[in-house]
Amino acid sequence: MQAVTIRLADHDEELAIFGSRDQFLRQVRDALGVKVLARNGEIRVEGESDRVDRASRVFEGLRRRYRRQRMITPQDVADAIDAVTPVDGGSGGPSVEIREGNRLVRPRTDGQTRYLRALLENSLVFCVGPAGTGKTYLAVAAAVAALRRGEIKKIVLVRPAVEAGERLGFLPGDLEAKINPYLRPLLDALRDLMDYEQLRRYMSNDLIEIAPLAYMRGRTLNEAIIIMDEGQNATVNQMKMFLTRMGTDARIVVTGDTTQVDLEPGTPDGLSDAVRRLEGIEGIGVVRLDRSDIVRHPLVQKIVNAYERTGSPIEPGMMASPSPIASSNPPDDSPRTEPGLAPEHP
Repeated sequence: MQAVTIRLADHDEELAIFGSRDQFLRQVRDALGVKVLARNGEIRVEGESDRVDRASRVFEGLRRRYRRQRMITPQDVADAIDAVTPVDGGSGGPSVEIREGNRLVRPRTDGQTRYLRALLENSLVFCVGPAGTGKTYLAVAAAVAALRRGEIKKIVLVRPAVEAGERLGFLPGDLEAKINPYLRPLLDALRDLMDYEQLRRYMSNDLIEIAPLAYMRGRTLNEAIIIMDEGQNATVNQMKMFLTRMGTDARIVVTGDTTQVDLEPGTPDGLSDAVRRLEGIEGIGVVRLDRSDIVRHPLVQKIVNAYERTGSPIEPGMMASPSPIASSNPPDDSPRTEPGLAPEHP
């Protein structure tokens, strides 16, 4: 662990670099996976040495920009982060990136680089990995960029309507309202890449369609990118049905986490089965991401590590003994909110 303290010149510089309600501090923290503490005109950055070094360079760059133009925008912060982020994720291959309007989507890990390259080079891509590795976001970003370049005419977002361990009962509303909760992660990614009015216009003009997996039967989709999220919750027969919807100039992306299957016990998941059957066929890319590719909140990687190490859940009525994981990660090691840094909401 390393720590660096950056002293700011005055209150005005502090306000500019912190951003409204400290949004710029959170932006740097989440992008680079460091702990950022702000108080009394200072920014303290803690974490792995290479990440701390990049974050320090970001803040120094923002100070220089503020002194030139007396203001800082969210895009300035994004550009500063991009400037210190390795484009190829350490793979040594050619850079891959997606430019979407004023946004630049770049892979941040070697696994994400392989995934994005697979999206650009294959007609069918399977991406398997834990939560927080960017599986859904990169697929949606690639699809939106292809739509705006005129390479395809439509984006179709599909997700199995499987309840995650709960019985939700009857859902009111029309079909779109009923399946909206299941497709929320895909819609969140779209709203991050497009403004609300544009997204609404694309959906009303049928350029972007949301559909439950069960309603894909019998369709042939041409000149489209079809994205299935949570593919591990499709059965083997459903996956076969879905993959055979591919028409002329169509591309399919299937993402999922095979450690979080919500099918009935004993039911094989369609994602694992499809990868086993189809891996190695020309035109089909299979990308496996792991814990090192997690780019969500720094705690997500620790959570995934903890669940992978502890094995079976505690049976009802049994008292949990003190966990060695808890003792090896003291409370001070977890991100906390300090004065001047607004709390993050999940």
